[in-house]
Amino acid sequence: MTTRRTAALLLALDALCVLVGFNAVAWARGVAHPGHWIDWPLLGPFAFLAAGVHLIDGYRDRTDMLSLDFASQHVIAVVGATLGTLLLTFAVIPANYPLQGSRAVIVFGFAACLPVTLAYRRSLYLRRIRHQARNHLLFIGDRVSSEAFHGECLRNRFNRPVIYADPTSSPATGGPADMERRAFREVLADIESARLSVEAIVLRESGRELPGDISRPLVELYFQGVPTYTLELFHQVYWRKIPLYRLNQTWLFQEGFKIAREPVFERLKRATDLACASLGLILALPLLVLAGLAVRLEDGGPALFRQRRIGRNRRPFTVIKLRSMTMPSPDRAPAAADDQARITRVGRLLRSTRIDELPQLWNVLRGEMSLIGPRAEWEDLVRHYEQEIPCYHFRHLVRPGITGWAQVNYPYGANLENTLRKLEYDLYYIRHFSFLLDASIVLKTIHTMLVGKGK
Repeated sequence: MTTRRTAALLLALDALCVLVGFNAVAWARGVAHPGHWIDWPLLGPFAFLAAGVHLIDGYRDRTDMLSLDFASQHVIAVVGATLGTLLLTFAVIPANYPLQGSRAVIVFGFAACLPVTLAYRRSLYLRRIRHQARNHLLFIGDRVSSEAFHGECLRNRFNRPVIYADPTSSPATGGPADMERRAFREVLADIESARLSVEAIVLRESGRELPGDISRPLVELYFQGVPTYTLELFHQVYWRKIPLYRLNQTWLFQEGFKIAREPVFERLKRATDLACASLGLILALPLLVLAGLAVRLEDGGPALFRQRRIGRNRRPFTVIKLRSMTMPSPDRAPAAADDQARITRVGRLLRSTRIDELPQLWNVLRGEMSLIGPRAEWEDLVRHYEQEIPCYHFRHLVRPGITGWAQVNYPYGANLENTLRKLEYDLYYIRHFSFLLDASIVLKTIHTMLVGKGK
């Protein structure tokens, strides 16, 4: 089943679920007579449900819908749809709207939809997995690029079987034992005879043109409906990140970034930051006071932690957070500043729930940070990373964020390898910035806070 057909089917099932679920609750509550269907007023609940599920990639067939993470995000999306519908129904829409007869219809209607919408997603995903077990991904590249792609598949827990084909020769010997390497013409013969089913083809970009006897069959397969991706595009479509091998000092000018081309998005984002940060500080003030007192009472040290970080356009600023570690001794080496052994009991709770990040809302109001963006790094680390990682400074095109695409997709880590992996997600966010992506990050951040996956 294609991606579009899957999305269309799930959207239709969601609409049917809202229609049946809400009417069943309305009949049970006596809000509507049995047999009398409420129809058009349910467009609002359906729109909120569809929007929430879309933000967690619930219509994307590559999303792992069997995972506990997805189930948790699905619950958050449905709860958000419930709150949005209640607000729209009782605070915006004028009187005599059919759903205004009972708040319970909305609450229990969404509660009824929650397990059902999750169940058929899991069922369709299981069906897709069984189907994909018969499909292969075909990677076309030399030995070096094949082994690099194999390692990337392992890091991203890519569960499709992959066949590696060299376009210029028979497969070389050696390499990882779990890599299936075959000659391209042999693979092509199996595809043409229907002995091999291919989900997609991935081409490693090269300065050399493909030979005609290779490119012509690939074009024919493409017109037969077999998706074909460059390796860079595959990273963005499947793993939603930008591979670092494509970056050089001129790549920024060749490709460009959406946020740089359309500054109106940046202005709208700043206005949203100001509004949300102001409201957030007001609502979080009692919690911040209690958390600050808890930090002080545990070891008598200051409640707040300040550190120089690097912001947009490489401008340094002082970030403010709730202190979560013991104060270092005067002779302690700076390299040990993030030693996990120094995290206090209160600090561990603050980190797991991300409450320690809330004072950064003040940095957002000052224009030094955004609610969403790349993580603001310590200035000493930035100097080190810029020496070790080409194009690391690209991430400073935008304001750093309290949360971001890398933070919700990759576990925290301060070594060079982790920084490389996070940079791929940061650059994807900068290049594909949208308010829809920001909303998706917000939902994933709420999930992270609720399940306690802080660093």
